[in-house]
Amino acid sequence: MMCGDGDWRQRRLAVLPHHLGAGAVAPDKAAATSSSEAPPGAALRLHKNRVFYASESLIRRATAVSRTRLAGVGTPIGKFTHGGAFHLTVHALDLLAAHARRRVWLKPDTERSFLFGNSVPKSALARITENTKSGDGVVVMSMADVPLGFGVAARGAQDCRKADTNAVVVLHQSDAGEYLRKEVELM
Repeated sequence: MMCGDGDWRQRRLAVLPHHLGAGAVAPDKAAATSSSEAPPGAALRLHKNRVFYASESLIRRATAVSRTRLAGVGTPIGKFTHGGAFHLTVHALDLLAAHARRRVWLKPDTERSFLFGNSVPKSALARITENTKSGDGVVVMSMADVPLGFGVAARGAQDCRKADTNAVVVLHQSDAGEYLRKEVELM
């Protein structure tokens, strides 16, 4: 098993932020997720301060490898810092996009700016989910419904209508361009 019963890190696992709409994993139920949070046969696992999303069959096969030699199993979706904070990585984008309640769509000519790591101004916004509030986590999408990244809403949907065109609407957290910019750090 990836996380032993006495593993102290298992109690710290609170994986997907509630504001992204993907649900949260209770600290005492960190070893497996319920069927409402993940597809049947999928689970979240903690290994060396990194959280992985993997199928149960892959996890069972990984038990043949010792924990010291195991680099990881499944898709890495985030990691715990030394201070105990959890940071989502760009690898979690597909999982978040599938479960997100709040989304923001960008105009086609402004997608590149977001993919270079910039926040989203109101002038780049094509659509926003109606019930979005300030501070909510959002998935940033292209007009073709391709997930580009995720961030935090700096303004609610109602405030966006009244905001200046240069006002920041979404604060950048991660984007698909990080695969190229931070190639070494992500692995």
